[in-house]
Amino acid sequence: MTQSDLGKAVGTSGDTIGKYERDEIQPSINTAAKITDSLNLTIDFLVTDGGDQNINNDALKRLKLLEKLTPKDKDQNRALMDAFFAKHKVDSLLQ
Repeated sequence: MTQSDLGKAVGTSGDTIGKYERDEIQPSINTAAKITDSLNLTIDFLVTDGGDQNINNDALKRLKLLEKLTPKDKDQNRALMDAFFAKHKVDSLLQ
């Protein structure tokens, strides 16, 4: 995505996005939220320059939904995810 594309998506200009990237100016919290939504990131990822946070908004929303499940459903979900992770690991070893 270009700076111009991102600027249009958040209601500003590509030049302004460039200034944010160069730390010449700071976006408002509303603009920062629009930027993270447009890039499918979390606010903390944006504010901490990525840091160790690699969870996008979609994954974060799903994690929050998981917390609302019953303990039994959480266990079943973990087992399902573990099976997919194991399959991925085996697949990557076979390549």
